[in-house]
Amino acid sequence: MSEASVPHRPVLYQEIILALRPHSPGRYVDATVGAGGHAAGILEASSPKGELLGLDPDPQALALASQRLSIFGERVHLVQASYVTLKEQLAVLGWQEVDGIVFDLGVSSMQLDTPERGFSFSAEGKLDMRFDPRQDTTAEDLVNHLPEEELARILWEYGEERYARRIARAIVQARPLHTTRELAELVARITGGKRERIHPATRTFQALRIAVNRELEAIETVLPQAVECLKTGGRLAVISFHSLEDRLVKHFFRRESRDCLCPPEQPVCTCGHKASLREVTRHPIEASDEEVRENPRARSARLRVAEKIALA
Repeated sequence: MSEASVPHRPVLYQEIILALRPHSPGRYVDATVGAGGHAAGILEASSPKGELLGLDPDPQALALASQRLSIFGERVHLVQASYVTLKEQLAVLGWQEVDGIVFDLGVSSMQLDTPERGFSFSAEGKLDMRFDPRQDTTAEDLVNHLPEEELARILWEYGEERYARRIARAIVQARPLHTTRELAELVARITGGKRERIHPATRTFQALRIAVNRELEAIETVLPQAVECLKTGGRLAVISFHSLEDRLVKHFFRRESRDCLCPPEQPVCTCGHKASLREVTRHPIEASDEEVRENPRARSARLRVAEKIALA
């Protein structure tokens, strides 16, 4: 992958730095380190003694991050791992608590720009879509082996695709499918190629990617871990790119900012739940018009920030 294909500034860069308020000698986690853009900003702002743990299951991303962050020497720790292992990775470093954690969810620009990874319908490539190439299941496996009903469920639930049943039926009839172009052209034919603003295969590719990498389950698993690992006053910042992710984050932040989860009609609290977070952003932060012009991917970015509070 060429250096030119890697964005020099990640989505909502300045907003992340403002949200996390990095300082020296703080400890931070970039749980989706990618090419290291957010991580570099955090390390610069927490100079001279701030440290950062960067996680990513993608070895290509880690190679780029390692190169970009090498100037920070021993202040940066990079690990090829999913963020669902957050607590485990912190334990390895001997870090009990951290001052801030950032998640930049979904697929990265560099993954989309690498045809052989299979994330994009814009270029010919294998139906792969794995963030971690060590993982067994690929999109090709799902497309060619799942029952029609299960395929339709994935397209509807993870892609919010209104033609889910029609597309699933066509996929089963056209098997085997091996490439991104084969699948994208099939979806375009089935839907008549008509969809406002986005390619007709966008939702199908999103759904399969989410299913392959079990992204929604991963988010639900890691958010409680992240809160547990934060110091009181530490910040959690999450950038999402579609409504399914954003909804999970919003509901988690809302739930964890309440002292009681009992039904409103119940006169006395019996749940015993205590708030662990304060929502810093009641409504998500979006990219500026200028950033969207420079990086169209930023158009759908939504940033939510919460701060850990002491339990009452």
